[in-house]
Amino acid sequence: MAEQHTLTSSEYIKHHLTNLTYGNLPGKGWTLAENGQEAKAMGFQAVHLDSLGWSIGLGLIFCFIFRMIAVRATTGVPGKFQAAIEMVVEFVSDSVRDSFHGNSKLVAPLALTIFAWIFLMNLMDLFPVDFLPYIAQWVGANVFGANPHAVFFKVVPSTDPNVTIGMSLSVFALIIIFSLKEKGFGGFAAELTLQPFSSQNILIKLILIPINFVLELVVFIARPISLALRLFGNMYAGELIFILIALLPFGVQWMLSVPWAIFHILIITLQAFIFMMLTIVYLSMASEKH
Repeated sequence: MAEQHTLTSSEYIKHHLTNLTYGNLPGKGWTLAENGQEAKAMGFQAVHLDSLGWSIGLGLIFCFIFRMIAVRATTGVPGKFQAAIEMVVEFVSDSVRDSFHGNSKLVAPLALTIFAWIFLMNLMDLFPVDFLPYIAQWVGANVFGANPHAVFFKVVPSTDPNVTIGMSLSVFALIIIFSLKEKGFGGFAAELTLQPFSSQNILIKLILIPINFVLELVVFIARPISLALRLFGNMYAGELIFILIALLPFGVQWMLSVPWAIFHILIITLQAFIFMMLTIVYLSMASEKH
């Protein structure tokens, strides 16, 4: 695509890192640019259609696959696909059993959903960087009559901070819900104000409450932010490396992209695992009544 549209290296990279955005653009709809120049889309009224579409689509694929295996599961010798799914379920179940010390039927299904969903999102990074965007450009130009330079299409939802922050905020909301459910409002407030510093003296304790609250609030808010940025940063860097490799001559691309893709399989799996495990740990901490 870089050669076909005679884009410079910087334009090629910028084009691949731009989302297909709808909304908050006067007189515009499905594209972000006019005459090949990028337009600005700001605010909550703008929607990244590619990230949202792929996230929903991959979520439906996850539900379809796991439901299909659950319906067709046999008590005899399982097939290879059923055995692979059972290994994933057992792995997640063991992780929850070892790390979650509360009592909730929600955590195990949530952990399985997080791991499988993020893994599928990350897996999209293994598609050739020009393949799906080129199809989107062809559809945009031939079906909607759009300028091919103005058709943007990112296929890895986890490289969009809006997606990762959205997931982490959902986990953050669950942390608050679990904390209030297990400790009550008073216990949750005490957790945020009476540690790490404490004293038997009432006056000193009152003085330390705002200090404790500031320190605990920073740690509390840092959890969803770090959860989101860790996944986004690792996947964004991996995608950028694939884009840089695509700028090289065709023969060199295969020499570099294949080893990187093999190594990247570990990265996409590890990032899904880390997000899942931190979610389990955070919910376990929220369920403790110390």
